Amino acid sequence: MSTALLASYLLFSCSTTQQESTALPSGVSLVESVFSASEGLNIPYKKYQLDNGLTVILHPDNSDPLVHIDITYHVGSAREQLGKSGFAHFFEHMMFQGSKNVADEQHFKVVTQSGGNLNGTTNSDRTNYYQTVPKNQLEKILWLESDRMGFLLESITEEKFEVQRATVKNERGQNVDNRPYGRLNETMNQMIYPREHPYSWPTIGYMTDLDRGTVADLKEFFSRWYGPNNAVLTIGGDINEAQTLAWVNKYFGELKAGPEVQNIAKEAVSLTQNRYYSFTDNVSLPLLYISYPTVYGMHEDEPALDVLANILGGGPTSLLYKNLVKSGIAVQAGTGHPCRELACQMNFYALPNPQQGLALANIEQVIADTLVEFEQRGVNDDDLQKTKVSIETGTIYGLQSVSGKVSSLAHYQTMLGNANYTNEQVARYNNVTKADVMRVFKQYIKGKGAGVLSIVPQGQEALIARANNFELPDVSNPPETANLATPIMKNVSSFDRSIMPSASENPQVKVPELWRKNFANGMKIVGTENSETPTVSLLLSLEGGPLLDPIEKAGLASLTASLMNEGTTTYTKEQLSNELALLGSSISVGASGRNTYVQVSSLVKNLDATLTLMLDVMFNPSFAQADFDRVKNQLIQGLEQGSKDANTLAGRALKQVTYGTNNRIGFADSGTIATVSAISLEDIKGFYKQYFSPKKSSLVVVGDIDKADLLPKLFYLKEWQGNDYPLSADYDLPSITPSKLYFVDLPNASQSVIKLTRRAMPFDATGEHFKASLMNYPLGSAFNSRINLNLREDKGYTYGASSYFTAGKTLGRFTAGASVKKEHTYDAMVEIQQELKNYQTAGMTEAEALFMRQAISQNEALSFETPRQKSGFLRQILQFNLPVNYGDEQTDIIKNISLVELNSIAKKELAKPMQWIVVGDGQVVRPQLAELGLEIIDLELAK
Repeated sequence: MSTALLASYLLFSCSTTQQESTALPSGVSLVESVFSASEGLNIPYKKYQLDNGLTVILHPDNSDPLVHIDITYHVGSAREQLGKSGFAHFFEHMMFQGSKNVADEQHFKVVTQSGGNLNGTTNSDRTNYYQTVPKNQLEKILWLESDRMGFLLESITEEKFEVQRATVKNERGQNVDNRPYGRLNETMNQMIYPREHPYSWPTIGYMTDLDRGTVADLKEFFSRWYGPNNAVLTIGGDINEAQTLAWVNKYFGELKAGPEVQNIAKEAVSLTQNRYYSFTDNVSLPLLYISYPTVYGMHEDEPALDVLANILGGGPTSLLYKNLVKSGIAVQAGTGHPCRELACQMNFYALPNPQQGLALANIEQVIADTLVEFEQRGVNDDDLQKTKVSIETGTIYGLQSVSGKVSSLAHYQTMLGNANYTNEQVARYNNVTKADVMRVFKQYIKGKGAGVLSIVPQGQEALIARANNFELPDVSNPPETANLATPIMKNVSSFDRSIMPSASENPQVKVPELWRKNFANGMKIVGTENSETPTVSLLLSLEGGPLLDPIEKAGLASLTASLMNEGTTTYTKEQLSNELALLGSSISVGASGRNTYVQVSSLVKNLDATLTLMLDVMFNPSFAQADFDRVKNQLIQGLEQGSKDANTLAGRALKQVTYGTNNRIGFADSGTIATVSAISLEDIKGFYKQYFSPKKSSLVVVGDIDKADLLPKLFYLKEWQGNDYPLSADYDLPSITPSKLYFVDLPNASQSVIKLTRRAMPFDATGEHFKASLMNYPLGSAFNSRINLNLREDKGYTYGASSYFTAGKTLGRFTAGASVKKEHTYDAMVEIQQELKNYQTAGMTEAEALFMRQAISQNEALSFETPRQKSGFLRQILQFNLPVNYGDEQTDIIKNISLVELNSIAKKELAKPMQWIVVGDGQVVRPQLAELGLEIIDLELAK
């Protein structure tokens, strides 16, 4: 199928016909109408502009009863002043803290209670806020968004400012300081960009800058950049265009424009020589990271540089994979060319293999030799074709959801002023030639200077690539900067904005129509047709997975699955990856939980070829000794690295304490270093022979293909034969020991991970587990839950806290916890215990019960939009043998379960004995833990 035919076919279901010209609301101008094209890829929409400069894009799509709303402000960290970093990201937090007519924490609550989901993101170039809600909630969301655009500043207080400053510090602690290699990007940006360049500081900001910031600074920054003339409001979904435009005009039309906004000049960055820098980190393997500054986002040379990056280090077909990973010199290596509005970088990275030495100088030399090899080798036809196919298929998959289409429109409009850029973007890559790739290599990489960063384990400084010849700038004392001199934003409204719009009746949701087929060999198939995009996804699950591992060889299922991705008797891994890339398909084998799975994605036109490759992967794995040795070593190195990460250690401790070491379920799916080390290639072959069988298998199919067309293509799966095997549920579980605390010491950890946990009931769709989950929703599942509001919003101890029931076929667990500031480990634990005690004794309130009922029941409109969501729904039906309409019974329970019953469940479930698990810096945390009066056990994790 040609690209043109594909595009026409793809967009038919969501295209609109041109309407009669109608009068627009006063102050609204139609800028552009884009309709489905007969050639090329595009997304139909209409673009309007309000008199105050707000750009509005409407994309109708009635395939599901939902609406996605995105408002993107053309302000990110690049708009900040030197010494005042982190303000754009800070506002991502402040924008959820209420506005003049929306109470503190009410934004999250209103959207969640409306059955929607929401979030915000900030990067160097833009900030966006987005919500997906049932279609009847659109007016309410426009009211919310307009109130924080026009009336946020009146609600900002010193108290809110300080709470969010603490939250941002927790976010940095959790995602940067407490994460192995977490300071990599921040450091590299300091190395390659001048101090005054807006990309030289991190989006999250320097904590010293945030500490100096004031409420007045924040208000001035908002007034400068968050006016309607610097924003794009994009709405997609099941909308009435005229009504939507009227609402937009009502809620946004009166807001005053902010100061004029100009694009930032794009000035090329280059280095005359390599800049070397190194630092130590709490890691197990050293890492070499090399970054060349290149062009800027949407530059004419960006596509050719992306092709170059793919050739050099984009997966198993790349030169770096061959020279570093396949050769055994590194356990990981790759290349990428990420682009931002003002600058792009060509990045190379590698983690050396301890079996061949850890010196980063050797890695640097191999990368340099690879660049020489590329220049001699040149560019072949497949190099170009793979990238072109990748862009086309990536674009198609991005159109599977309304949110994907809205995000694309918003991005292109913000960055280019042209929302209708989808087809042109694909064309840019289709036009790349071999000569282009060689030219950009010589122009931007060959002989040019780069930032060369070595990150090494503490005490192993001798491993760095080369002695430092560069010093990071001192960011603690920036020069004085002038105030923005922007008048503080002040808006007035002609109507009463304190009245929240009501919503019409919740839309009816249709459960996907499905078909079933059982093969005589034991395989159960369930599928549903989805014609919104010409794609097909298959998920084949073989029940058992890691549960079938011998305890002493835990990780066998995972390692077997990983090795099946390493090639077949027909294709090497490199050849297989090349074939899939040319098709725009993917095939992956993995093992987790209680399943081994084979996952396949394909365009409809390439399904036959993809299924042929799938069958080869399934039935002809090569299981070569060299591949086994390499993959096993990579897994061991990954496990070793996990011992430096607080969240990974907490996950291991949780399994071990809850389920013990006499059961396979007490260990991570990937096993331990000792158990993986004990696995031989003969074990792999034996496991595959015994358990790779259709006897307990299920296949979920979602895509643009019907049952009659698909089943003949599954002939070989129908004829597949294999052994049956037992699955035991007889576990030797440890007794629950209340009043004990299990501690794992992680020296110098900046945060502590705390978990209060116990075993709980297995999964059910309408019984005890389901009702307990309803009970827990206001306690710890929603953003506005008691635990999160206490620890994050009130106390500022954490970036996020929660409680939840998780369950499978035979076992379940209840857990409450968070990653918290290490100096507040004790305080956070006490608060969690108190919240559970209060909830157990007094239960939820009528208001919380109403919130739970509305949030969960109305969220159904968002449940079946994408192929992934439909696949998850079908898989659950198969795995737990559920009726297709089990959701109707759930809805009935949500509606009718009494507050008395919910509180009875809370009283029973939260009174059961639980155990504390804490991972943190013992020197700081241990003295705090002593105040709890619990027996503290130093937990020796299985290794």
